[in-house]
Amino acid sequence: MAKQDFRAIREAITAEGHTWHASPSFLSNLTEEEGIKYLGFVPGDNDLSLTEREKAGIENYASFLSSSPRSGAMATPAAIDWRNISGQNYVTPIKNQGGCGSCVAFGAVAAVESKIRIIRGANYNVDLSEAHLFYCIARAQGRTCGGNSGGWWPEPSQIGFRDTGICDEACYPYVAGDQNCSNRCSDWQSRAIKTTGYTKVGGIQATKDWIAANGPVQACFTVYSDFYYYYASGVYRKTANATVVGGHCVCIVGYDDALQCWICKNSWGSTWGEAGFFRIGYGQCGIDTESFGVNGILNTRWIRGQRVTGLWAIAEERNAWVYLSSDGWQKISTNNDDGFLNSLKQLASAKACNATVDVHVENGQIDTIYVF
Repeated sequence: MAKQDFRAIREAITAEGHTWHASPSFLSNLTEEEGIKYLGFVPGDNDLSLTEREKAGIENYASFLSSSPRSGAMATPAAIDWRNISGQNYVTPIKNQGGCGSCVAFGAVAAVESKIRIIRGANYNVDLSEAHLFYCIARAQGRTCGGNSGGWWPEPSQIGFRDTGICDEACYPYVAGDQNCSNRCSDWQSRAIKTTGYTKVGGIQATKDWIAANGPVQACFTVYSDFYYYYASGVYRKTANATVVGGHCVCIVGYDDALQCWICKNSWGSTWGEAGFFRIGYGQCGIDTESFGVNGILNTRWIRGQRVTGLWAIAEERNAWVYLSSDGWQKISTNNDDGFLNSLKQLASAKACNATVDVHVENGQIDTIYVF
């Protein structure tokens, strides 16, 4: 991984007609051994190589440019940025993976956190544990921060969210460097968030369609030396003499047809790039060859420490809802009359005396209530 000369990069950007801005970052001062740990995407045995992904990306972009509007299809918006949808931000704050090749976990968590906010509201407070995903699930598959087993690939991370679930950050705080899975809290299972599944998306138009309709996606790309050492702002496009550093996974949170680019959430801290984000051209570095969208969030969980601020019902048998202070409207279970009526009495009492409640939601309906 030869470090490129800063002046040469700036000259190449101008000579090749690019418009992005280069400036040294904290990565410029790291040793090669330290720096490579800020990546972490290693294609799996059945995945396309980095080179193959890039080739497919270039072909997809050429096809995208030459394609005609799809007959009868609803037009995808010309630009989407999930950080600002009608003034609402559905993207959680930038994080920092530090010196550990755990980027796959950060890209997956970012996509799931945004999906949760899209479903539960832009102001919903969610912070999931990358440590749980990487130091438990990836580690069980033999993956570590660095060395011969360093890094991971996306599909197992999506399967982990679907089949095991991931706890919150407070249950298992992230610290860069290989950690033990036993570090997570003892009640992690009751705090875990599961997804209903994932969808593989490939190509520029399909990726745009998914993002516009469903939300951010997890995606990976080849990192080149010009981007790695010197990206500061603007729409990145690789310069001719840049060399491969490695593979990296991020979360695509939007796109802009006017600039022909993706808007991405990175995991290198908020002082890097565009306040932790970056933009990259369509077809560049294999980023849009394959991505992973979150289908939905399984609504089976404990919701703790809530105030009951509203109750609502309509003239239908067993159709009542409660508004919880930080989680919004939740439906009361309709399993049986006695349980339904008892739940209504408990929640009404909690509302009247301003008590806090812990509730358990099973498949989207409250089936257990504790009043404090």
